[in-house]
Amino acid sequence: MLEKVAGTTRKIHSINPATGETLRSFDEHGPDDIARALDEAARAQRAWAEIPVSERVRVLSKAAQVLRARKAEFGALITAEMGKPILEAEAEVEKCAWNCEFYAEKAEEFLAPEIIPSNATESAVVFDPLGVVLAIMPWNYPFWQLFRFLAPAVAAGNGAILKHASNVPQCALAIEEVLREAGTPEGLFRTLLISPSAVEGLIADPRIAAVTLTGSTEVGSLVASQAGSHIKKQVLELGGSDPFIVLADADVQEAAAVATRARFQNVGQSCIAAKRFIVEKSVADAFVEALCSHVKALKVIDPMQRDSNIGPMARANLRDELHSQVERTVAAGAELKLGGRPMEGPGYFYEPTVLDCVTPDMPAFAEETFGPAAAVVRARDAEEAIRFANTTEFGLGAALWTRDIDNARRLARRIEAGAVFINGMVASDPRLPFGGIKKSGYGRELGAFGIREFTNIKSVWIGPAQDKNKVTLSE
Repeated sequence: MLEKVAGTTRKIHSINPATGETLRSFDEHGPDDIARALDEAARAQRAWAEIPVSERVRVLSKAAQVLRARKAEFGALITAEMGKPILEAEAEVEKCAWNCEFYAEKAEEFLAPEIIPSNATESAVVFDPLGVVLAIMPWNYPFWQLFRFLAPAVAAGNGAILKHASNVPQCALAIEEVLREAGTPEGLFRTLLISPSAVEGLIADPRIAAVTLTGSTEVGSLVASQAGSHIKKQVLELGGSDPFIVLADADVQEAAAVATRARFQNVGQSCIAAKRFIVEKSVADAFVEALCSHVKALKVIDPMQRDSNIGPMARANLRDELHSQVERTVAAGAELKLGGRPMEGPGYFYEPTVLDCVTPDMPAFAEETFGPAAAVVRARDAEEAIRFANTTEFGLGAALWTRDIDNARRLARRIEAGAVFINGMVASDPRLPFGGIKKSGYGRELGAFGIREFTNIKSVWIGPAQDKNKVTLSE
């Protein structure tokens, strides 16, 4: 959280969403700090780019070791700053370690030159780093969102400047500490504690070569405009309203159990959380009954307790916004099956909520709901379910539940999303590309595609041509 004090000085506060208490406060970095960080990052990156990939990835292996050795510490920090249950926070740290190990193993393969036959004696595509990348990251997965970008970017030879969400400053500084302990060259990765108003200047700075953002569609549009005006590459992972489609032949009980995790994990605060549960009418009653049974069993308690399933939402205004969406949806005719209210007492807790009979004109369908509220939509048949799934401005992930796998493969091609998970929960995986379409953004993270996003995909042609009778065209 940002607070302006004493003229132009700003304070950034770390606040525990479970209690509302201030944990720590930090002075915002000023213009001199920013300039120094940019100089150091640019200088370090130029040297880093000259180091072979096989040597660069050693810092990722070491980072994985540091993350695992300090998992309990970092998990507690994540929970304290943004409120997710402690077991989920520790799992987030573990996933970061896995990602680092994955790229330590695969980066050299993914970045190897590709020989492509042409009329040259030799022609190839090589992957050169772009430079220093500005990473604008959100609070909901304060470690994972950054490491998802950082591990492949560093392996590819880039440097990075982090502008993290203002409510997780301790996580931002802890990540810088991890990289330093892992042996990353001084200055190659830097955290800047700055307000959003300072971002435009960073984007414009010639020492920044590209931008990656995970955040809202509104902020993504603004950043894309700013970066585009300077002709700088962007990768944007934005909002989502993921459909969770349950067809009549699905295992309804299993689907409902997974649906509970898919919606309420991370207190429902995830771009790829299932948000619209589109169920064929013939099995909708059974699905809603099973879903409500699982949701009732969730423990909404202090997120530091190891049996906690639901912690507080990250900020009071986020809880207010979710409550407004729930109230407006019920007023429009939806049936409130469970929850629907902020919880009394300290912190920003909200009752796990299930809404039934939601239709496309209601807020819980038309808007992204970022919190512990599930919207069940009843579809006449599979055709209407797919149409409902695509009736959104978003296109991040989707889940499809059916026993007919051949039909699922066909339907998956018709779903407008960056990923479709059949009989499973949408999740990011270092081995698979991750990203969306429509207003969920563009570009990909993770896998081989992700590591190449922040590279110059360069063609190298070596002559003379093998066939002198061939005509070559040049600009």
